[in-house]
Formats: sequence, C-alpha cells, structure tokens
Amino acid sequence: MSAVLPQARASAGARPVEVALLASVFVIAACGLVYELSAAALSSYLLGDSVLQFSTVIGTYLFAMGVGSWLSRYFERQLPAHFLRIELLVALVGGALPAILFIANAWLPGAFRLLLYGLVLVVGMLVGLEIPLVMRILKRNVALKDLVSQVLTFDYLGALAVSIAFPLLLVPQLGMIRTGLLFGFMNAAVAVWALWLFRHELRRVGSHAVACALTLAVIAAAFAGADHITTVAEDKFYQDRIVFSATSPYQRIVVTRGQLGHRLFLNGNLQFAERDEYRYHEALVHPAMAAHGAPKRVAVLGGGDGMAVREILKYPSVEQVTLVELDPNMTKLFTEHETLAALNGGSLKSPKVRIVNADAFQWLQQVGAASAGADDLFDVIVVDFPDPTNFAIGKLYTNAFYALLDKRLSASGYAVIQTTSPLVARRSFWTVVTTIESVGMTATPYHAHVPSFGEWGYIIASRRPYRLPDTLPDGLQFLTPGTLPLLFAFPKDMARVPAEVNRLSNQVLVTTYEREWGKVVAH
Repeated sequence: MSAVLPQARASAGARPVEVALLASVFVIAACGLVYELSAAALSSYLLGDSVLQFSTVIGTYLFAMGVGSWLSRYFERQLPAHFLRIELLVALVGGALPAILFIANAWLPGAFRLLLYGLVLVVGMLVGLEIPLVMRILKRNVALKDLVSQVLTFDYLGALAVSIAFPLLLVPQLGMIRTGLLFGFMNAAVAVWALWLFRHELRRVGSHAVACALTLAVIAAAFAGADHITTVAEDKFYQDRIVFSATSPYQRIVVTRGQLGHRLFLNGNLQFAERDEYRYHEALVHPAMAAHGAPKRVAVLGGGDGMAVREILKYPSVEQVTLVELDPNMTKLFTEHETLAALNGGSLKSPKVRIVNADAFQWLQQVGAASAGADDLFDVIVVDFPDPTNFAIGKLYTNAFYALLDKRLSASGYAVIQTTSPLVARRSFWTVVTTIESVGMTATPYHAHVPSFGEWGYIIASRRPYRLPDTLPDGLQFLTPGTLPLLFAFPKDMARVPAEVNRLSNQVLVTTYEREWGKVVAH
C-alpha cells in the first residue's frame, strides 16, 4: 500500500487518493440523501400525511444508518474491496428504489408499506457502512482530527447540495425515477473510482471490473426505459390511458382518459372526472355567486384547472377574477393544453382572469399587509383546495386561514369552501364548520351528489346570513332554483356532530380526516 499511499502528506496539499476519497464522501452523502428524500416523498405522495411519512421514513433511515455504522466494525480486512461492493449494492438498490416503489404501488398495493420500509432499512444500512469504511481507509494517512473534520465537512456539503437541488431541479426536470437512477449511477461511478485507486491491492480485479460494468449497464438501461417503467406502473394504477403526466416541486400531476372522459389526479387523488365535474363545480360556485346578486371582484384559491373560473364567468357582472394557484404547472397545463383548456372553456385565457402562482395562505397575508382599501376586497371567494390529506394542505383549513379570508371579503361577500364528504368523513366536515364559526363568520353547510366522489360537502362563510337566490344563470346542467334548497337539507346520517376547532397548533382535521377515510380504504 506504501506504493499507492505515501506515508507523509506534502505541504502543498492532500494527496490524490485522499482528495479522491473526500470527493467520494461528497457524492456518497448526496446519493444517500436522494434515496432518503425519494422514499419520503413517494410515501407522502401515495400514503398522504406528509409529516407522518417524512418523519417515519427519515427516522427509519437514520436508525438503519446507525445499524450500518455499528456493523462496519466487523469489516477488518480488504476494506477497499468491501467499500467497492457496498457502493455497487447502494447503486442498484438505492437507484432503483423509486422505480420499485412506483411499480409496487400499482401492482402490489397491499405490500407497499412493507416494501417501502424494507428498502429504506436496506439502503440505510448500506449507506451507514460507507462513511466508516472511508474514514478507516483515510486513517492510514490522515491525522484523526483532520480526518473527522474533512469527512464531516464533505458529508454535510453533499447533503446541502442535494437538499436544494432535489425539489427545485432534479425532480421537476428528471422525475423521481430518473433522479434515483442518476444518483445510483453516481454511486456506481464511485465504485469504479475505487477500483482504479486501489487496483494494486484488490484481489480479483477483473471480477470487480465486471461487476462495475454490469451495474452501470443495468442502471443505464433502466434510465433509458424510465418513461416505460412509469407508464407501466401508472397505467395499472389509474386503469385508464394516461394522456399527460408531470412531476412538479409540489405534486404529481396525471391526466387520464377513459370511459369517464378525462380525469385529473394529484398525487394519486382524483380531482375531477369529465363526465360529472359539472355537478361538483356548479354546486361549488353558483349558490354563493347567485346569492350575492352582482359580484364584480372574485377570487379563486386553488382550482388551477379553471373549472370554477368557467362557472364564475357566466355572470356578466364579474369584472375581475383572481386565480391563486400554488403550482404554475397546473395553470399552464389547463391554459395551453388544447384538450384540457377546452374542458374549462378556455376560461384561463379570459382577459378578466389574473393568475397568481403563490401559496394562498401567504398570498392572503401579503394582500392584507399591503391593503389599500376596497380594491383588495372580494365579493365572492371560491376556495377549491384538495382535501386535507397532510399538514401542508391542512393549514388551509385552520382558523388562522379563515380569519385571513374574512378580512378579504366585502361586507356583503360570500366565501365558499369545498369540504370533503359529510357522509364518509362526517366529523371532518363539521370540524371545518366549527372552525369557520370560531372566527366569527356564519357557516352555511350544504352538499351535493357527485357520482365520482359520492356525497360531497361545501360550506358558505359570510358575515351576513345566507339567503337562497331566486335565479341561477342559464345553461346549467345540474342546479335549478327548485332543486337548490334540497342541497341545504342534511339527513340524519350526515347531521352535525360535535367537533374541535382546527388550529395551526393542533391540525386536528388532518388526523380526523385520515382516520375517517382510512376506514373506507380498509374496507
């Protein structure tokens, strides 16, 4: 080994092997974090409740790394050879992790959790072995204090680089599967690097070279076929033909076409079906819009598909619609995609519509902070967020959010909120009613039957008592003045039940919602 690693360090800087191994630490840390983030992100996409999924996946991963570090004590000889083999294993298992989980979700949904945490444990243990082995190899030529500081510095730098690039660059540009495979390729490249650096002390160099070549070939083939892998998995999961799919920093967007026409899914959750979306959107928009009389300024929070905007523009009195949608990919898709834009009647291209891509909570805070008076007030606010499947969305159902909403309503204004199923998630529905009332607004609940969703609930929030309108716009397919009152009658199995206020500090709605809908999934 003395021929490869000099016994003394030159004053000009670190030796080539030392530099190479420290660079490897940077890559190893980056790859390890990508696998961890991929598992956590996919579990939150597919299982909901992002805080719970991220916490349990990261906790399991860190525990597994600890186990791997402890096991490293049993590797005593041929450390470079062990390091090389571990890199190849990490490259294969970690790189393929997103693809395996996508396929498992579609073809083996009952085994998804077991496979998820099994893979996290395996990858975590392998990653936990890497750094101790690198440190023991470097220890032959680097003083302990320099060794620890240098290794940890490069380890943390690699983690920092990936934590920024993963949501902003890697996933939006490459997708989850290709991102995993790219970093698997990088782990395999580290193995090739180790093969070259330690070629003079490795036994069976030829066998190691073949293993490296095969690993790189498998990863390259999977990378080339990533789109096919995604298509196979998602076609099975969604059943209908996928006509559009994209992964944004915020969500997985999938549009399918089948017997129900086009359907939109966000993170696997159905948002609308073309066949009956008119029922949902007519019920969402018209009870509040028609009751106001002559709304001029309207805001839509969420609803990036433009369907709610389509219904709002049926009122000649409307002068401006402000659409606040977090994900620019959604508004772009439903503005530019010819078929999807036709579903909303080209509403997002209307000169009356102003699109703001921002977090609705922060937008309300900023509008309130810069308020110049009546110009920042709205006659009607339509709140069309996804259901509170995680705490990031759950904050948009809290008393803090509704207090901000109240400040942006004109004195005679109405806000309407889509609010899950009062039949399936009864307590969740009435939790939102209780939360709206807690900020001093009147809450008027109602419901409508949407075949794709079942019985679905809405709530009108206002400072004045709600009064049913006498007329509705022409051309509606679902609502009539005669049937509208029926929406406000609740049968016994959907009647009000005691519920807590949903606050930012407790987010009780998310846990209640998960419990109630979880019973349906379980059965």
